[in-house]
Amino acid sequence: MSRIGKNPITIPKGVTCCLLGSYIVVNGKLGELKFNIPFNLEAIIKDDLITIKPLDESKKTRMLWGTARSIIFNLVKGVDKGFYQYLELKGLGYRVSIINKELVLNLGYSHVIKYNIPEGISITCINPTSITIYGSDKQRVGQIAAEIRSFRKPEPYKGKGIKYKDEIIFRKEGKKK
Repeated sequence: MSRIGKNPITIPKGVTCCLLGSYIVVNGKLGELKFNIPFNLEAIIKDDLITIKPLDESKKTRMLWGTARSIIFNLVKGVDKGFYQYLELKGLGYRVSIINKELVLNLGYSHVIKYNIPEGISITCINPTSITIYGSDKQRVGQIAAEIRSFRKPEPYKGKGIKYKDEIIFRKEGKKK
Protein backbone atom coordinates (compact mmCIF):
# COMPACT_ATOMS: atom_id res chain seq x y z
CA MET A 1 0.00 0.00 0.00
CA SER A 2 1.51 3.31 -1.09
CA ARG A 3 1.29 6.04 1.52
CA ILE A 4 1.71 8.76 -1.11
CA GLY A 5 -0.38 7.14 -3.84
CA LYS A 6 -3.52 6.69 -1.77
CA ASN A 7 -3.83 10.42 -0.95
CA PRO A 8 -6.23 12.24 -3.29
CA ILE A 9 -5.20 15.39 -5.16
CA THR A 10 -7.47 18.42 -4.75
CA ILE A 11 -8.07 20.50 -7.87
CA PRO A 12 -7.94 24.24 -7.07
CA LYS A 13 -10.29 26.82 -8.61
CA GLY A 14 -9.27 27.90 -12.09
CA VAL A 15 -7.75 24.49 -12.93
CA THR A 16 -9.52 21.91 -15.09
CA CYS A 17 -8.53 18.27 -15.47
CA CYS A 18 -9.81 15.73 -17.97
CA LEU A 19 -8.94 12.22 -19.09
CA LEU A 20 -8.21 11.62 -22.79
CA GLY A 21 -7.50 7.94 -23.26
CA SER A 22 -4.47 7.13 -21.14
CA TYR A 23 -3.51 10.81 -20.76
CA ILE A 24 -4.55 13.22 -18.04
CA VAL A 25 -4.67 16.82 -19.31
CA VAL A 26 -4.44 19.69 -16.82
CA ASN A 27 -5.32 23.27 -17.87
CA GLY A 28 -4.77 26.41 -15.82
CA LYS A 29 -3.80 30.05 -16.01
CA LEU A 30 -0.14 29.13 -16.72
CA GLY A 31 -0.83 26.76 -19.61
CA GLU A 32 -1.60 23.13 -20.34
CA LEU A 33 0.33 20.05 -19.22
CA LYS A 34 -0.35 16.38 -19.83
CA PHE A 35 0.90 13.08 -18.46
CA ASN A 36 0.62 9.55 -19.81
CA ILE A 37 -0.72 7.39 -16.97
CA PRO A 38 0.99 3.96 -16.82
CA PHE A 39 -1.10 1.06 -18.13
CA ASN A 40 -1.46 -0.61 -14.72
CA LEU A 41 -2.85 2.49 -12.97
CA GLU A 42 -6.20 4.23 -13.24
CA ALA A 43 -7.02 7.90 -12.58
CA ILE A 44 -10.49 8.90 -11.37
CA ILE A 45 -11.67 12.53 -11.42
CA LYS A 46 -14.66 13.19 -9.15
CA ASP A 47 -15.81 16.26 -7.16
CA ASP A 48 -12.59 18.30 -7.59
CA LEU A 49 -10.49 15.32 -6.49
CA ILE A 50 -8.13 13.12 -8.48
CA THR A 51 -7.46 9.66 -7.10
CA ILE A 52 -5.02 7.13 -8.50
CA LYS A 53 -5.91 3.44 -8.19
CA PRO A 54 -3.71 0.44 -9.00
CA LEU A 55 -5.21 -2.21 -11.26
CA ASP A 56 -3.10 -5.07 -9.84
CA GLU A 57 -0.82 -5.74 -6.87
CA SER A 58 2.50 -6.30 -8.64
CA LYS A 59 5.71 -4.74 -7.36
CA LYS A 60 6.08 -2.52 -10.43
CA THR A 61 2.53 -1.17 -10.01
CA ARG A 62 3.19 -0.31 -6.37
CA MET A 63 6.41 1.49 -7.38
CA LEU A 64 4.65 3.54 -10.05
CA TRP A 65 1.60 4.38 -7.93
CA GLY A 66 3.21 7.03 -5.71
CA THR A 67 5.38 8.33 -8.56
CA ALA A 68 2.39 8.90 -10.84
CA ARG A 69 0.47 10.62 -8.04
CA SER A 70 3.42 12.97 -7.36
CA ILE A 71 3.79 13.84 -11.05
CA ILE A 72 0.07 14.61 -11.40
CA PHE A 73 0.18 16.71 -8.20
CA ASN A 74 3.10 18.70 -9.67
CA LEU A 75 1.15 19.23 -12.91
CA VAL A 76 -1.83 20.65 -10.99
CA LYS A 77 0.40 22.86 -8.83
CA GLY A 78 2.41 23.97 -11.86
CA VAL A 79 -0.50 25.25 -13.95
CA ASP A 80 -1.93 27.00 -10.88
CA LYS A 81 1.11 28.61 -9.19
CA GLY A 82 4.24 27.53 -11.06
CA PHE A 83 7.69 26.61 -9.79
CA TYR A 84 10.73 28.76 -8.99
CA GLN A 85 14.43 27.97 -8.84
CA TYR A 86 16.95 30.52 -7.56
CA LEU A 87 20.65 30.53 -8.50
CA GLU A 88 23.44 32.71 -7.08
CA LEU A 89 26.82 33.58 -8.61
CA LYS A 90 29.85 33.87 -6.32
CA GLY A 91 33.20 35.04 -7.59
CA LEU A 92 35.10 38.13 -8.58
CA GLY A 93 33.77 39.48 -11.88
CA TYR A 94 31.00 36.85 -12.19
CA ARG A 95 27.83 38.46 -13.52
CA VAL A 96 24.74 37.65 -15.54
CA SER A 97 22.40 39.63 -17.77
CA ILE A 98 19.59 39.03 -20.26
CA ILE A 99 20.01 40.35 -23.81
CA ASN A 100 17.53 39.51 -26.62
CA LYS A 101 16.04 36.37 -25.02
CA GLU A 102 19.52 35.08 -24.20
CA LEU A 103 21.09 34.64 -20.80
CA VAL A 104 24.63 36.06 -20.99
CA LEU A 105 26.98 34.72 -18.30
CA ASN A 106 30.45 36.10 -17.48
CA LEU A 107 32.04 33.36 -15.38
CA GLY A 108 35.76 34.06 -15.47
CA TYR A 109 36.40 32.30 -18.76
CA SER A 110 38.02 34.05 -21.74
CA HIS A 111 34.60 34.15 -23.43
CA VAL A 112 31.01 34.84 -22.41
CA ILE A 113 28.49 32.01 -22.30
CA LYS A 114 25.16 32.59 -24.05
CA TYR A 115 22.19 30.40 -23.09
CA ASN A 116 18.96 30.57 -25.13
CA ILE A 117 15.88 30.85 -22.91
CA PRO A 118 13.39 28.12 -23.96
CA GLU A 119 9.67 28.69 -24.56
CA GLY A 120 7.45 28.41 -21.49
CA ILE A 121 10.28 29.35 -19.11
CA SER A 122 10.86 32.80 -17.66
CA ILE A 123 14.34 33.79 -16.47
CA THR A 124 14.93 37.08 -14.65
CA CYS A 125 17.99 38.71 -13.11
CA ILE A 126 17.17 40.86 -10.07
CA ASN A 127 20.82 41.88 -9.68
CA PRO A 128 23.97 40.89 -11.61
CA THR A 129 24.68 37.93 -9.31
CA SER A 130 21.29 36.20 -9.03
CA ILE A 131 19.07 34.29 -11.45
CA THR A 132 15.39 33.38 -11.00
CA ILE A 133 13.95 30.61 -13.18
CA TYR A 134 10.14 30.31 -13.32
CA GLY A 135 7.86 27.92 -15.20
CA SER A 136 4.88 25.62 -14.94
CA ASP A 137 6.75 22.32 -15.50
CA LYS A 138 8.79 21.35 -12.44
CA GLN A 139 11.04 18.97 -14.36
CA ARG A 140 11.97 21.57 -17.02
CA VAL A 141 12.64 24.29 -14.43
CA GLY A 142 14.97 21.96 -12.52
CA GLN A 143 16.69 20.77 -15.70
CA ILE A 144 17.37 24.32 -16.91
CA ALA A 145 18.71 25.28 -13.47
CA ALA A 146 21.04 22.26 -13.54
CA GLU A 147 22.26 23.15 -17.05
CA ILE A 148 23.04 26.75 -16.03
CA ARG A 149 24.77 25.53 -12.85
CA SER A 150 26.92 23.13 -14.88
CA PHE A 151 28.65 26.02 -16.66
CA ARG A 152 30.66 26.72 -13.47
CA LYS A 153 29.95 24.40 -10.54
CA PRO A 154 30.89 25.72 -7.09
CA GLU A 155 34.35 24.68 -6.00
CA PRO A 156 35.11 23.69 -2.38
CA TYR A 157 38.17 25.89 -1.69
CA LYS A 158 36.89 29.43 -2.27
CA GLY A 159 33.20 28.69 -2.93
CA LYS A 160 33.30 30.34 -6.37
CA GLY A 161 30.76 29.30 -9.02
CA ILE A 162 27.01 29.05 -9.57
CA LYS A 163 25.05 27.54 -6.71
CA TYR A 164 21.43 27.05 -5.72
CA LYS A 165 20.19 29.65 -3.25
CA ASP A 166 19.72 27.19 -0.39
CA GLU A 167 22.73 24.99 -1.26
CA ILE A 168 25.49 24.65 1.32
CA ILE A 169 29.00 24.35 -0.07
CA PHE A 170 31.28 22.41 2.28
CA ARG A 171 34.59 24.23 2.28
CA LYS A 172 37.94 22.46 2.30
CA GLU A 173 41.07 23.69 3.99
CA GLY A 174 43.77 24.94 1.63
CA LYS A 175 47.45 24.04 1.51
CA LYS A 176 49.51 24.42 4.66
CA LYS A 177 53.10 25.55 4.80
